[in-house]
Amino acid sequence: MGALDVSKVVQGRQGWRLITCIWLHAGVVHLLINVLCLLFIGIRLEQEFGFVRIGLVYLISGFGGSLMSALFIRASISVGASGALFGLIGSMLSELITNWSLYANKVAALLTLVLVIVVNLALGILPRVDNFAHIGGLISGFLLGFVVFIRPQFAWINQRRVAPGPQAAPAEHKHKTYQYILWIVAAILLIVGFTLAIVLLFRGYNANDHCSWCHYLSCVPTKKWKCNSSPTTCTAMLQGNTLNLTCEGKGIYRSYIVAEATQDKIDQLCNQLCS
Repeated sequence: MGALDVSKVVQGRQGWRLITCIWLHAGVVHLLINVLCLLFIGIRLEQEFGFVRIGLVYLISGFGGSLMSALFIRASISVGASGALFGLIGSMLSELITNWSLYANKVAALLTLVLVIVVNLALGILPRVDNFAHIGGLISGFLLGFVVFIRPQFAWINQRRVAPGPQAAPAEHKHKTYQYILWIVAAILLIVGFTLAIVLLFRGYNANDHCSWCHYLSCVPTKKWKCNSSPTTCTAMLQGNTLNLTCEGKGIYRSYIVAEATQDKIDQLCNQLCS
């Protein structure tokens, strides 16, 4: 129904699910939690920067969270706006850094934001929570904040208010050099990161194959809960001579070229894939 299902995104070419999953939730409680978080975070940001820039950060961060989730979470579907919300939090952090000289209680604000991020990411290691979407949204929003939340310096603003005279002070720059550097670096990382993630996703890249410990970022098993409670099932999709198999319980899928896809052949390949 529009949720983020990697097999449908990659094999079914339903890339729109990377966007639609942001507006779906797993229940009333899930929806209310995200609405309350959006009220606390979004109102202040929107009053300060306007709904256009906040809307862009929200949407792009949500998309970034979906991309990272799709690269790591292979065995289950994912829904929710948490990635977009983490993007807003990440943008607040980068906004503080890039406009560092404009703040009075900058250290206190920085420590508060870092604490909020750490606590929320720690909650993401609980089962049934897609922490990869949180991390992807956080990184996307953090980089976007350097691009869209850059502010002019007070000296430049005050200079514009003063009428020019015979002994006018030297012209002040609108932004500091470090702000321009952060803007350029963040923009490059965003473009390269999103392009690379999209290409890898639709090529069937499974990030877990290259990072054996990364699954602990989303769930840490304990005596009270297990992280992989889904049954291991194998689904097959035949397109011409190409047989696509998905091991649902492990989040693994492979493509095979077969001359004749008999049921015995499919069962044999499924056993090899899911064992």
